[in-house]
Amino acid sequence: MALGLLFSGQGAQQIGMGRSLCDNSKTAEALYREANDVLGWDLKKICFEGPDEALTETRVCQPALYVQGYAIYALLKEQGKLAAMKAACGLSLGELTALAVAGVYDFGTGLKLVAERGRLMQLACDATKGTMAAVIGGSRDEVQAFCDEFDIEIANLNCPGQIVVSGEKEKVLEAVAASKGRFKLCKPLNVAGAYHSRLMVSARDAFGEFIKDFEFKRPEIAVYTNVTGASVSDPEEIKDCLVKQIVSPVRFEDCLRNMADENGLSEFYECGPGKVLAGFAKRIDKALNVSQLSEYEEIAG
Repeated sequence: MALGLLFSGQGAQQIGMGRSLCDNSKTAEALYREANDVLGWDLKKICFEGPDEALTETRVCQPALYVQGYAIYALLKEQGKLAAMKAACGLSLGELTALAVAGVYDFGTGLKLVAERGRLMQLACDATKGTMAAVIGGSRDEVQAFCDEFDIEIANLNCPGQIVVSGEKEKVLEAVAASKGRFKLCKPLNVAGAYHSRLMVSARDAFGEFIKDFEFKRPEIAVYTNVTGASVSDPEEIKDCLVKQIVSPVRFEDCLRNMADENGLSEFYECGPGKVLAGFAKRIDKALNVSQLSEYEEIAG
């Protein structure tokens, strides 16, 4: 049966992530050791021990999720469980992990890209006053009209009935206050900034300069971009999408629907902590079966 891989995005991180992988696998331990060398600081220690304030920093949690997601993939491959793998996608940061497992670049190159992306987005957060809010129960058109009214933007189209909006903090909070009666729920999120909005333009522009000299290859499996929800295979187009993604809405629902339909997929592995993507998948299409893999026992079982 054809298999798809899904990779977690920022917000899924948890203290202790990756510890059981390293404790039980020399392959995982080597990846974390390489990550520390590439980054020049101890990612492994923060992942395993925290503190939470350090792990949740954008510049830290993005590499943390990338390394754990890739390590899960490496263990699955080592155990011969990916013979049926046909496609991959991720949520925001997770798209960079999907591209690594598809062979667009190697693990170390991907980590350099992720680290710089996280650093630049952290700088953009620090330089602006932005936030995000989850809107539950509205259609795309209804939420877009809501955004237009308050001069904010759609940041995530996660699944039917769940859309995230982003923008200047004052405008987002004004929109939340005015949302009563319009949607089932509209609540601010505990985030460091306004991701996937115009407040990230400085990060987009700087990342565009950083990424241009890296060599990308055509993916060995189908990979879907958050920018359009469609598959992407041309190396220069992949780069362009990674740059645009920083300020564009994350079309995860479109990615998953297209990925499943075009590759005949009904079985997926969610590679990373939590069950966020499995939850989205259930609301997108109940026929999609997503197994969540984070700990070594879940992978080896």
